[in-house]
Amino acid sequence: MKFKDYYEILGVPRSATQDDVKRAYRKLARKYHPDVSKVADAEIRFKELGEAYAVLKDPEKRAAYDQMGSEWKTGQDFQPPPGWDAGFEFSGRDFATGPGSEPSDFFEALFGRRTGAGQRAHMRAHGQDHHAKVMIDLADAYSGAQRAISLRMPVLDAQGNVTLQERKLDVSIPKGIRAGQHLRLAGQGGPGTGGGAAGDLYLEIAFNPHPQFRVDGRDVYLDLPLAPWEAALGASIAAPTPEGTVQLTIPPNSAAGRQLRLKGRGIPGTPPGDLYVVLKLVLPPAETESAREAYRAMARAFAFNPRTKQKG
Repeated sequence: MKFKDYYEILGVPRSATQDDVKRAYRKLARKYHPDVSKVADAEIRFKELGEAYAVLKDPEKRAAYDQMGSEWKTGQDFQPPPGWDAGFEFSGRDFATGPGSEPSDFFEALFGRRTGAGQRAHMRAHGQDHHAKVMIDLADAYSGAQRAISLRMPVLDAQGNVTLQERKLDVSIPKGIRAGQHLRLAGQGGPGTGGGAAGDLYLEIAFNPHPQFRVDGRDVYLDLPLAPWEAALGASIAAPTPEGTVQLTIPPNSAAGRQLRLKGRGIPGTPPGDLYVVLKLVLPPAETESAREAYRAMARAFAFNPRTKQKG
C-alpha cells in the first residue's frame, strides 16, 4: 500500500485553514472534472482530489491523518502503525469518501471501519454517540483495573484551524475483556439538544504490545527458549505467564515449534482462554574449544543429517 499526501494532492500546506482547503479543492475540481478537462488522467486526478478533500475538510479525519506526521511522502510503502489512532475521540459521523466514490486502500486502512457506529439518528434530541480506541495492558484483562485515560477530540477554532480538545476520564476495565470489545460510557458522548440526553461514548479496547506474550482472542501465546539438551532430554523450566511464573515440564524429544497448552491460563472468561507455550531452540555459541569439542562429539554420536532427517 502506498502513502497518499493529501496536502500535496490539494496543493496546500499543512497549516492551511479549512477555508484554504475548500478553495483549493474547488479550483482543482473545476480543472480536472472529467466532463470538461482535456488532461489525459483527469478522472484519476479528480478522484484523488475528492478523497483528499473528504479527509482534509473534516476536522476528525484531518486530525487523525495528521497523526501520521509529515515525514511520509507520496508513493512510499506504508502500513498504519499499531494503535496509531488510540486516544482520538470521534463522533458517529460516517467516514466515507462521498456518494458514488470508491475509497483507495490507503483511505480504508485509516478510516474504513469508521462507518457511523453508534449513531442515533432516529432520536434527534439525543446527543450523538462518540467512539475512541484505547490501549490497555494485557495484565488489565487478567485482573481488571481502574485506569485514567486521556482522549483528544478534533475541533475547529475561530480561525478555522483544527485543534485537539483534551479530556480525561476514569474508566473501569472489567476482568476478561478482549481486544476489539467495546466499553459503553453512558452520557459521555455528544451533548443533547432541546433538553435531550447526552450520547454515549464507546471505547474500543486494544492491547499494548507485550515483549513476551501474543494474544489471539482469549488465547495467549508465549515463545519459550530452550537449550538443545532441555528439548532432547526433557526438563522442568520456570515459564512466565501473565499471572506469574509456573514450573513447566518439557517432554523428552520435544521439537522446535511444539506447543504446550496450559488450559484455562489465557484471558479469563466463560470459558477462559488457554496459554500456549511455543518451544524455540536456542543453540549455544561455539566460542571455546571445549564448546566446539562438545559439538564435534554430538556430530560423532548422532551422525544425523538435519536436511534429510536421516542418519549418515
